Amino acid sequence: MDIKQIQDLIKFVAKSGVNEVSIEEENFKITIKTNQTPTYVTATMPNVPQPQPVAAVAAPAEAPQPTAPKTEDTSNYVTIKSPMIGTFYRSPSPDKPVFVNVGDEVTAGKVVCIVEAMKLFNEIESEVSGKIVKILVDDAQPVEYDQPLFLVEPK
Repeated sequence: MDIKQIQDLIKFVAKSGVNEVSIEEENFKITIKTNQTPTYVTATMPNVPQPQPVAAVAAPAEAPQPTAPKTEDTSNYVTIKSPMIGTFYRSPSPDKPVFVNVGDEVTAGKVVCIVEAMKLFNEIESEVSGKIVKILVDDAQPVEYDQPLFLVEPK
């Protein structure tokens, strides 16, 4: 062990808060002691009351009803969903144009995106003809099985 290694060891012991370190090799022995006082930590857990059964309480009849945020009516749209778990890509490669944009017309069988799963790039085809109304996933985002990817207004 050279002097640089010993100095590094001393710095490490000082920073770590250890009170004593001993190293013994074939023809070398070193003990490093710090003059730090040992730190003792005592913690007590507060008394936590046991949960009591709660009786069902009826809500007041005049309670204000929260208003639901206005959502777009998507009942007349067809959803293209992911057939697998993977990563969603809008184009075949970063330097190529996207397969579809909002407003594009698609036909059944047209590739609309790629879902990468286990290093395999799976082309996802539209099952319906119509116009892309909304793209529901950002490029290069993970998707779940059966997660909606696109909304299509059918012809």
